Amino acid sequence: MSYIFQYGIDHLTVGTALDICTGRIKAELGKESTVKVLASEAAVAKIVADNRTVYGVNTGFGILANTSISEEDTRTLQYKILQSHSVGVGDPISPELSKLMLITKVHALARGYSGVQLSTLQRLCWHIDNNVIPVVPEKGSVGASGDLAPLSHLCLPLIGLGEVYLHGRRVPTAEAHLEYGIEPVMLGPKEGLALINGTQFILAHAVKAVERLLNCLDAADIIGAMSLEALTGTKAPFDARLHSLRPFVGNSLVAQRLRLLLENSAIMQSHIDCGRVQDPYSLRCMPQVHGASRNAWLHLKELTETELNSVTDNPIVFDADYTVSGGNFHGQPLALPLDYNCFAAAEIGNISDRRCYLLLEGKWGLPLLLMNNVGLNSGFMIPQYTTAALVTENKTLCFPASADSIPTSLGQEDHVSMGSISGRKLNRVIDNLEYILGIELMSASQAIEFRRPLRSSPILEFAHEHVRKHVGFANEDRIFARDIDMLTAIIRDGSLVKNVRNFASGSGIKLNEGFENFQL
Repeated sequence: MSYIFQYGIDHLTVGTALDICTGRIKAELGKESTVKVLASEAAVAKIVADNRTVYGVNTGFGILANTSISEEDTRTLQYKILQSHSVGVGDPISPELSKLMLITKVHALARGYSGVQLSTLQRLCWHIDNNVIPVVPEKGSVGASGDLAPLSHLCLPLIGLGEVYLHGRRVPTAEAHLEYGIEPVMLGPKEGLALINGTQFILAHAVKAVERLLNCLDAADIIGAMSLEALTGTKAPFDARLHSLRPFVGNSLVAQRLRLLLENSAIMQSHIDCGRVQDPYSLRCMPQVHGASRNAWLHLKELTETELNSVTDNPIVFDADYTVSGGNFHGQPLALPLDYNCFAAAEIGNISDRRCYLLLEGKWGLPLLLMNNVGLNSGFMIPQYTTAALVTENKTLCFPASADSIPTSLGQEDHVSMGSISGRKLNRVIDNLEYILGIELMSASQAIEFRRPLRSSPILEFAHEHVRKHVGFANEDRIFARDIDMLTAIIRDGSLVKNVRNFASGSGIKLNEGFENFQL
């Protein structure tokens, strides 16, 4: 852990944010960011001393922006905004997402344009470093004045209120303060507003979705290649010359990956002259379908990293003489790509379900329902019911939340992004996608064994052996839910993709060579 990330100074990527969250990288407030924060804090103090009217410093909020607040009440105002805006409902988001919210909030505030006290920022860093993570409800943000409700809950512990996760338990903040011997922070002018204005709830969901969807995209290529092998499909549609004629970057990457995954396969060689003219689209068009989803993913990653290094609160304090009340808190720049990545993730599940169906038809030398003794046994018929159900559920989640807007704050905030819902929906779609891919992996692994004694490529045989460490071949019906859970787990935790990538690399094969932007 020799590298130390400097909040507010260094460029924050999705991968770095995740590494800070897991403790693989240490982050701190460096000297340069400390100087900027102190200067911004002094600028706000001067604004108050000069009795100049600045939104959120000595005025009310939202529709109450024209209501003046006396100098002696400016601190009380900041406490009240945290209390009044803590209206989140529903189950809490995961501690990981809450921690990502803290990390991204600190990075934005440390840029030195928010007027917060250094001591407040140091307390937020303390929460990260000591893994004392605020409890944040999942619902209540419209994603426009920033994520007001979730950020209010995130920052309640600063003033001794709300709840935190302490040693894995959910406890009142006061209990954590007592254990560590610390006192609540005394908020200064503008701090409450700076803390709750911003897109960090949307952003944390985007960071996690970028990580999870990339893993699913990589897994889908591996699993799709296994299904193609089991169905004695051809690799001709993955020819690099073909894809150079329609050079979408995601398509080209998937075609390359499939070529490499299928390289030196005895199964592939065994049916070169079989006379089959074309494969079904779910096999033949993997580069176009998987690739389109990769193109959408790449755009989301790029926009997420722009947001990771942005200042999204309001007003922005450039210096004591120049503040701007703008709209950097509006979640629309992430709401749109989060929504269409719902489509991107759902389509990977859709095409995976079609491959599951193909494996069951009893064509091209495979037994009906992937089992020799069907009738008494249902074989692999019913797992495909589950993929069909999950695919349909994902379709219902594809309605874009960002297509809607309901005015708030008595019309002052008359267009909102609903990006918080977009981020939550995308992660729910990915939950379902992981199960769908787990079922295809189970089915493809079963089907490949009917090609014995022929062997697939070294990479796909390694993937098959990895599956068999967790789930065995099925000679007759059993409780397949257990198998589905086991295989979904090795997709969800990234171990399938990681182990296959490491095996390929150890064999001198770089699946993503030339496409390095498709990584975290």
